[in-house]
Amino acid sequence: MISERLKKRLKKDRPSTTITMRIPTDVVESLKTVAPMRGFTAYQTLLKSYISEGLRRDEAQFDQRTARRLADALKRRGVAEKVLQEALAEITQES
Repeated sequence: MISERLKKRLKKDRPSTTITMRIPTDVVESLKTVAPMRGFTAYQTLLKSYISEGLRRDEAQFDQRTARRLADALKRRGVAEKVLQEALAEITQES
């Protein structure tokens, strides 16, 4: 199941903003070299892909930590370990 947040990210017509970043010249040259190898026509698209990939990974880790802390809190309040493990497995499959 795809989360609502991810569904919004998949929309092509979502609002964008322009940012300015200082990136070393050699990194930009590497991006330009790697972009076509990864199937991108422009290095900026590859850069956005890297940002999105890292962001999704970090968000998933954060969500998992939050779920684990919630499970720990519920366990301290008497919720059975089996119930907690089933719930954690369920939400892990959804993400």
